[in-house]
Amino acid sequence: MRWWVYLLKCGDGTLYAGITNDLDKRLAAHRLGRGARYTRGRGPLLLLHCEPAEDRAAASRREHQLKRMRRRAKLALLDTLRDAS
Repeated sequence: MRWWVYLLKCGDGTLYAGITNDLDKRLAAHRLGRGARYTRGRGPLLLLHCEPAEDRAAASRREHQLKRMRRRAKLALLDTLRDAS
């Protein structure tokens, strides 16, 4: 089972970080208002980034790192990732 860490952009411009072991199912749940409480009513939602994690613990650690980052730092990270690809 592969774990994923992901970043969503909400309709109000805010960013949301989360983890899952089924990315498609989790994104569908967010879009139906059954995902995280934070994303309910903040659609439309756009997946900005996802990265694999070795296991749930690693995914949780990375999610925690992302959630502690300020918005500016998250956007800079996304820019760096786009430039690298």
